[in-house]
Amino acid sequence: MIKDLNKMHQFLAVTLNRETWGLLKREGRTDKDDDCMIAYALGSLYHWQRSSNYKPVNYQRGEWLISHVFAVLNRGDEALAHAETCMDITMNEFLKDFDIAYAYECKARAYASLGQPEKMNKCFLNAKSAGNTIKKVADRKLFFSDLHSEPWYECLKTEN
Repeated sequence: MIKDLNKMHQFLAVTLNRETWGLLKREGRTDKDDDCMIAYALGSLYHWQRSSNYKPVNYQRGEWLISHVFAVLNRGDEALAHAETCMDITMNEFLKDFDIAYAYECKARAYASLGQPEKMNKCFLNAKSAGNTIKKVADRKLFFSDLHSEPWYECLKTEN
């Protein structure tokens, strides 16, 4: 029973993560889609936390995804709260490479959604610097593609 429950939690965590990304990429999302996207991101983290394969990096990445969803929806206060949790986990767990770059990126995006360009720019530059240290070329390319994608709510300066 426990083994099956663990498999279920892991399956739901992965499935809800994919569903979140599917909605993030959807053109013309509805308000219902946005509500589902939030629920899926929160649900994904919930199920990761109950999986036997759960590690602190799952918590960090789950908080990143939740922050990202709220930033995309221009809900800056919620985005920043989850971005700060993401950064706290990153620092407390000494996460590096890909994860530190994305932690800075989500704080930058949260500040952009709050209309705070100075704080956004500082975090963006930290994200860019951390991104340059990502070891795997494919991960580095993915990170920079994500970093330069919208929304930045007109806070991002072209020289970044």
